Amino acid sequence: MAAFNKFNPFIEAVFEGTHNFATNTFKVMLTNVAPTAANGVKADITEIATGNGYTAGGQTVTINTSSQTGGTYTAAVNQTLTWTATGGSIAALRYAVMYNDTAASKNLVGWWDYGSSVTPAVGETFQWVMNANLISAS
Repeated sequence: MAAFNKFNPFIEAVFEGTHNFATNTFKVMLTNVAPTAANGVKADITEIATGNGYTAGGQTVTINTSSQTGGTYTAAVNQTLTWTATGGSIAALRYAVMYNDTAASKNLVGWWDYGSSVTPAVGETFQWVMNANLISAS
């Protein structure tokens, strides 16, 4: 399972009202360049090349529930995003990065490290799977 890492500026962005998990559009894009915790916006990330089954900007994430109970706020995701290589290989990738597509600066949330680079060949897929609380804070 891929390890999740949050971007440090994400916490500030939450408290300053940049992210609204109930209404904003979030996306996951792919990269083969290691993100750092200090990255704050999409422009800080080197996205993989588009084509052969990968579209610039990645895919949209559906936030299934977003609510507060007893002082704890939770945003949950139950989704699989799939990229299938067609017409050639998808560029090498290792990291899946979530960002807020609604925010003017495309502020980052976090990234998943899959441990080593993969290059999906024609007909092969890469999947980002999330069946848990994406964010839970109190």
